Amino acid sequence: MGAVCTHRRYDVRMSKVIQIRDVPDEVRDALAQAADAEGLSLTGYVRRELEHLARRSQRVRDNAAVVRRTQSEVGARIDRDLILSELHEGRRD
Repeated sequence: MGAVCTHRRYDVRMSKVIQIRDVPDEVRDALAQAADAEGLSLTGYVRRELEHLARRSQRVRDNAAVVRRTQSEVGARIDRDLILSELHEGRRD
């Protein structure tokens, strides 16, 4: 839920702060180097990577739901790889 500004009457999506403790120095350094190589701040780089991870995670959940729904509609356990292969094939058409 976004904060509501009564002065301008619009919703403002407030970003959240995530603090990660105990990150090993070599991990922090590797992230900082990757960010620098792409011309991003460490914060911007990590934010982008977290957004990518969240989208990927959602796709995995969506695919799992399609597999369960297909298995239910067919009334049998169908190999997950077959279902995903058919999904990918259908997207190419």
